[in-house]
Amino acid sequence: MTTAAALAPPSAPPPAAPSVRPAEDGAPLVDAAGLSRPRRPRVPLPRPLRRLAGPLILVALWQLAGNLGAIDSRVLATPGQVLSAGWELARTGELASNLLASLARVAQGLVIGVSLGVLLAVLAGLFRLGEDLVDSTLQVLRSLPVLGLLPLVIIWFGVGEEPKVALVVFATVFPVYLNTYAGIRGVDSRLVESARVLGLSRVGLIRHVVLPGAVPGFLVGLRFALTSSWLVIIIAEQLNATSGIGYLMNQAQAWYRTDIIVLGLLIYGLLGLGADAVVRLLERRLLRWRRGFDGN
Repeated sequence: MTTAAALAPPSAPPPAAPSVRPAEDGAPLVDAAGLSRPRRPRVPLPRPLRRLAGPLILVALWQLAGNLGAIDSRVLATPGQVLSAGWELARTGELASNLLASLARVAQGLVIGVSLGVLLAVLAGLFRLGEDLVDSTLQVLRSLPVLGLLPLVIIWFGVGEEPKVALVVFATVFPVYLNTYAGIRGVDSRLVESARVLGLSRVGLIRHVVLPGAVPGFLVGLRFALTSSWLVIIIAEQLNATSGIGYLMNQAQAWYRTDIIVLGLLIYGLLGLGADAVVRLLERRLLRWRRGFDGN
């Protein structure tokens, strides 16, 4: 008599146990089919290092090209030669004195230009009469080339410090005015209506709604003004100057010292980058309430 157990189909063999072998570092690695090897967690590179990677690679290639003779040092000095020239100028104190002279001129021009730009933007942004009197005039003036005004500025102010500061003022007032004016006129109309419904006076509306809403535009204008100030001072200090980084570069040109010229350009670039970083930090502090897309 056939039993039920004899009629039952043969059972499938049990699956083979996955083979486990020790890794070199002692962590087990599973080789069975269908199971993936565990990946080690990636250590993220800090963002400041990532931002420096591109310039460092460029400098390394530049130095390599100079060492191999692909670039003549009389045409373009290598980074090593630039650092050597910077060390020599710093040791003699010549670099510090000229750097302070440039910083003083830019600081004076920025204070005057930014203050004037904000004042004109407030007048044009808050009052129709101010807009009619100020905006069209500034739109005409900002179309004039800054360097084209240099002969006229020298006639007006002479060859001392005044023409250099005046050129910085002329270059910085317009970006501050344009962006601050746009910030004032770009305040959300719903916020203005809500403030009026709450009974705010015109002074309160300007103080609590309009001016805070214009801060982002002002900071954008300030960043453009900082960039413009360094661009202008480079040219201004190479004409009728006895001090400053631009003067140092002009003297180096006469002796074909490309290392000093490149050093001056590098200093201008670092100063502009540092000033922009300060404005970015100020922006994060003042605009905590205004969160936007950060790229993540």
